[in-house]
Amino acid sequence: MAAESPVDATVAEVMAELAALEDARARAVNEKHGDDHGVNLGKLRAIAKRLKTQQELAVRLWETDDTAARLLALLICRPKAFGRDALDRMLREARAPKVHDWLVNYVVKKNPHVEELRVAWSADPDPVVASAGWALTTERVGKKPEGLGLPGLLDVIEAEMKDAPDRLQWAMNHCLARIGIDHPALRTRAVGIGERLEVHKDYPTSPGCTSPYAPDWIAEMVRRQDAGQDALRKSPLPGRSGLRAG
Repeated sequence: MAAESPVDATVAEVMAELAALEDARARAVNEKHGDDHGVNLGKLRAIAKRLKTQQELAVRLWETDDTAARLLALLICRPKAFGRDALDRMLREARAPKVHDWLVNYVVKKNPHVEELRVAWSADPDPVVASAGWALTTERVGKKPEGLGLPGLLDVIEAEMKDAPDRLQWAMNHCLARIGIDHPALRTRAVGIGERLEVHKDYPTSPGCTSPYAPDWIAEMVRRQDAGQDALRKSPLPGRSGLRAG
C-alpha cells in the first residue's frame, strides 16, 4: 500500500475539522438558500487564513464534493492557476449557490480566461451556467463596458428576463440595475424595462436594505451617488483650509 502523502493527511485533517464545526442550526439556515453545509463562514475563513494559499490542497478539497470543503478550497486556491476547461468543469459541478457565487467572484474574475468564459457561459443552454456569464457581464458593465453593446444587452433582458429561471433571472436583473446605475444615458430605458417586467417588485426586503426591484435599486444607488458628490463638493480643498502652514 502506498504511503499517505502530506496532502492526503492534510485533507483528512481539514475534513475532520470541518465536521467538528458542523452546526445543525447553521445548516438549517443555509439549506433554506440551497447550501448544504452547517459551517459558520467566519470560522471557515479563519481556517483559510491559517492554511494560506495551497493550490494542491485546494484541488483535493474540491474533489471531495463536500460543500464546506469546496468553499474552503476557493479561499485557499490560486485563481490564476486554473485552466479554462478546469473552471468550466468546476462551474458545472458547483451545486450549491454559495459555491457557485464564490467560484465566479473569488476565482473566475481573477483568472486570465475570464472573458472567454463570460462569452461562452452567457450563451450556455444551462440557465445556472448562463447566470455565471451574466454575473461576469455585470462586472464588465460597471468596470469595462467598452464593446459590450449595452443597448443590445437591454434588448435581451427585456425579451428574456421575465420568464427566465430563478438564478438566471436574478443575474439578468442585477445586470439591468447596473446598467441603469452606471450609465445615465440608458437609465430611463433600464427603469422602464424594470417597471414593465415587474421582476422582484414584491420581493421581501428587510428594513434598511435596498430592494432588488430594478427601478427602486437604481433610484437608491443614484441617490447615494448624488449625495456623495454633494458631500465632495462641500468639503474643503486639501492643501488649503484643511492643512495648517508648516
